[in-house]
Amino acid sequence: MEKDAKIFIAGRYGLVGSAIERALRRAGYAKIVGLPHAELELTVQAEVETYFKIEKPQYVFLAAAKVGGIYANNTYPAEFIYSNLEIQNNIIHACYQFHVKKLMFLGSACIYPKFSQQPISEDELLNGKLEPTNEPYAIAKIAGITMCQSYNRQYGTNFISVMPTNLYGLNDNYHPENSHVIPGLIRRFHEAKTRNLSEVVVWGTGAPKREFLFSEDLGDACVFVMQHYSGNEIINIGCGSEISIKELIELIKKTVGYEGEIRFDDSKPDGMPRRLLDVSKLHALGWQHKTRLEDGLNIAYQDFLKKYKAA
Repeated sequence: MEKDAKIFIAGRYGLVGSAIERALRRAGYAKIVGLPHAELELTVQAEVETYFKIEKPQYVFLAAAKVGGIYANNTYPAEFIYSNLEIQNNIIHACYQFHVKKLMFLGSACIYPKFSQQPISEDELLNGKLEPTNEPYAIAKIAGITMCQSYNRQYGTNFISVMPTNLYGLNDNYHPENSHVIPGLIRRFHEAKTRNLSEVVVWGTGAPKREFLFSEDLGDACVFVMQHYSGNEIINIGCGSEISIKELIELIKKTVGYEGEIRFDDSKPDGMPRRLLDVSKLHALGWQHKTRLEDGLNIAYQDFLKKYKAA
């Protein structure tokens, strides 16, 4: 990417988009565009096409998506598949229509089958059944990958796809019902602490294992891959290490300073039993993460406190 190129970040103000913008600015890119949801509705094709016609971006990061944890995925499956398909279709096609030099589509680790070989290599895609709790979201993301590959094959575009692992960090969504696991737990433990609650109830058994990547590391990885990779193969982005949900909960409890008890509600779903990405392709390109989970959680909690007080 040329340093004076105009770069559009779809989802610029979310967890992922804002991390990509900070990484771009650290790398010397200044011409970054993107509007908040209230000013640009990405599910409306006409609005997207008008925006591309006016701004004429040369590079695009497609980080916009309707996202959430197990509860949100279970509660709003139709919204998850419909909204994400619309966003992807509109932006990917606009990139083709308006001759964007390169597009990065951000998928998700949930595209892989529930019982994938661990760690999960990129070759596991479509090798088995998906985890039912996030199947609509995963299918939308798989469609986005296939769309990028298809446009490359038919039109000679340069559209690449990366699959981030579970994320957390600056500018996260701390909604009590629709957030992902780390921001959701940070909020619950903080509120339990401030209200002097004797226990916190968490979904599932705590047995599943997950990999977590700090948002600033993701932003750096996305910029690095955009600069150094072109091709139809997808690239996993992760840290290459995992932790059980039970261990994670204890770590967040310590970070927040909550001193009560934890009770696991095993009547609620666990999701995939294990999800660790094989990041050997990413490492071979020359990128590795920098932030330890403990350090990232401390930064995330301080970010939460700023948002919580402001609300």
